[in-house]
Amino acid sequence: MVELRHFRCFIAVAETLHFGRAAERLAMSQPPLTVAIQQLEQRLGTRLFERNSKGVRLTAAGQAMLEDARRVLGQFEQALVHARDAAEGISGHVRIGCVGAMLYRGLPQALASYQHDFPAVRVTVSELNSQIQVTQLLRDELDVGFVHTARLPKGLQRQLVVSEPFICCLPTGHALAAQRRIPLSALADEPFVLFARSVSPDYHAAILDVCAQAGFSPRLQHEVRHWLAVVAWVAQGLGVALVPKAMSQSGVPGVVFRPIDNAVAMSESYVIWREDGATPVAGHCVEHLKQFFNEHKRATVGQT
Repeated sequence: MVELRHFRCFIAVAETLHFGRAAERLAMSQPPLTVAIQQLEQRLGTRLFERNSKGVRLTAAGQAMLEDARRVLGQFEQALVHARDAAEGISGHVRIGCVGAMLYRGLPQALASYQHDFPAVRVTVSELNSQIQVTQLLRDELDVGFVHTARLPKGLQRQLVVSEPFICCLPTGHALAAQRRIPLSALADEPFVLFARSVSPDYHAAILDVCAQAGFSPRLQHEVRHWLAVVAWVAQGLGVALVPKAMSQSGVPGVVFRPIDNAVAMSESYVIWREDGATPVAGHCVEHLKQFFNEHKRATVGQT
């Protein structure tokens, strides 16, 4: 049977063309090296070296085998490195899910920081609503999620990464757009564009609750599946909306964003992950992202 040690011995002799120097390179005595070459030649049924009083040289078979032997040994060494890196969590593949609002809540910057520190990790990101992310995490189809809900089934853990107030989103030509702050009760008779209950029941309920605290039930005109769609529908004059403050960075023309007087409801996003079964690379990714958002929150507080 040909083993990797045979390749190592063959390459050492082929590169030095001297059994004594090859044995020194391999930190072994010459007799076992000679035996290894003989075993390899017997397995191949041909000589790899010509030996005479003038020295050692490769045969045609030896010359043909040298590059292949180097490649096989190199692939083996690379496999060892990949396995070690995967065990240490510095290489591999991380599957991340996120709600669309995370585009404006620091996730691109967090991922850039992670990729800078772990360039050998392949990261794939899918935009998914909170419920789908929870399901896929439990099925081991995702490694990390960013969701709007704090209500998680057994087996998942969470950490709050963003908490910010809801603000009012109005078409630019709206009568209230000229005000610096909007009393929520002023929207009582307005048609609302709202996140669909089936997509994010927590957000849907939060907006209904905050309106109820202001003394009215919102007139639900349109329900959509993404925060960016909410803003886009408002831009078309199809209603008003309450959106997370981060959406003011969306750059959608035709809308204005205004703070709400005495706003009590907060828009929250969580990073979620499985309690057990996570790969080392996924565990490192979660810790890096948690640290990034913790530092971002401290920096934000320091600026206020």
